[in-house]
Amino acid sequence: MAHTEEHLAVNSIIGEGAEFNGEFKLSGLLRIDGIFRGTIKTDGKVLIGKSGIVDTDIRARVVIAGGEINGNIFATERVTLLASCKMKGDIITPKIVMEEGVQFEGNCKINPISR
Repeated sequence: MAHTEEHLAVNSIIGEGAEFNGEFKLSGLLRIDGIFRGTIKTDGKVLIGKSGIVDTDIRARVVIAGGEINGNIFATERVTLLASCKMKGDIITPKIVMEEGVQFEGNCKINPISR
């Protein structure tokens, strides 16, 4: 799937009010508006909505977060933490954007080649 079409297709959704525990592997985009505990691995994007709560390590190409994260993020392209995001954990990525208002407790390493 081309990068231009990728942002339009959500492969999987954990909706508001839903809970998931375990390992989630996918190719594409995962949106979390509910509660997730476990591990996430994708070559695509992970979107965490304002109501999303994750207790996990995330390995993805791109992570965009507006909810609560307790865990580490390893992104090969970019991490964006929106103003409503509360994060406790470490981030390793080549590019990061943090909006004003983010609550971040952890370490951040800007690494040109993340794996």
